Amino acid sequence: METRITKLLGIKYPIFQGGMAWIAESTLAAAVSNAGGVGIIAGGSAPIDYLRDQIRRAKSLTDKPFGVNIMLMSPNAEDLAQLVIDEKVPMITTGAGNPGKFMEAWNNAGIKVIPVVPSVALAKRMERSGASAVIAEGTESGGHIGENTTMCLVPQVVDAVSIPVIAAGGIADGRGIAASFMLGAEGVQVGTRFLAAEECQIHPTYKQLVVDAKDTDSIVTGRTTGHPCRNVKTKFSKKLASGEMNGTITPDEFEQITLGSLRKAVQDGNLEEGSFLCGAIAGMVKKVQPAKEIVEEMFAEAEKLLNK
Repeated sequence: METRITKLLGIKYPIFQGGMAWIAESTLAAAVSNAGGVGIIAGGSAPIDYLRDQIRRAKSLTDKPFGVNIMLMSPNAEDLAQLVIDEKVPMITTGAGNPGKFMEAWNNAGIKVIPVVPSVALAKRMERSGASAVIAEGTESGGHIGENTTMCLVPQVVDAVSIPVIAAGGIADGRGIAASFMLGAEGVQVGTRFLAAEECQIHPTYKQLVVDAKDTDSIVTGRTTGHPCRNVKTKFSKKLASGEMNGTITPDEFEQITLGSLRKAVQDGNLEEGSFLCGAIAGMVKKVQPAKEIVEEMFAEAEKLLNK
């Protein structure tokens, strides 16, 4: 399964673990990297001292490449941009904005920059800025989403840029990997399947919601705020979605109600006030497994299909 992505990063399998806020920390990232993929630590808006500690913990747990995800709208994005240079992080993924002003410094430090993009236009802009690759993420993903599907977005991005493309959104097994490769991708990013990794540190209630999910158990909230977000369908998320639709929850009220809701899900398993972010593919996640087993199982199936 050698591609330009495996060569670029020196990894065995062309798979990234998604940089899921409040979820993707050093234990999970190191486990995915040790399995032959690329683990990602989520930057988010976490304190810089905490993130520095997470990066150093990951280095103590793996000698394989791992990365950090930087959300460019975060208030501490500039500090985190410098932190990854200081800590000699080998690669980063970016989201929620244009990393252009940081690209020169990152490239000069030898950091591989791989932005998440929801459109062809942004993919082309990232290539011009010096990105090593791009992650084309479809609306099937958990968390904040665009409108284009993975099936439609990936081949258009592949046709538009010369750098490698990683497919994301709705990929949970070897069939998803094989399909992504048929669309022209040279790697995949997976989030929801890793929520059920043994090494994932989320609350047991969150993990069980993912394992128990059916194909119809995801819901999108936040459309009225301009920041749509895919969640597990719970009483709380259904109340938010219906309130938005019938106008009983204004965009300002929505922001107030959901403030801190992801942390409440991840740390507390709070079903009354928590947002359990999850991709549309959750219905395919059936059990909790070690990250190594997840990666190897997915690629064994993909290779079998691609060799037919």
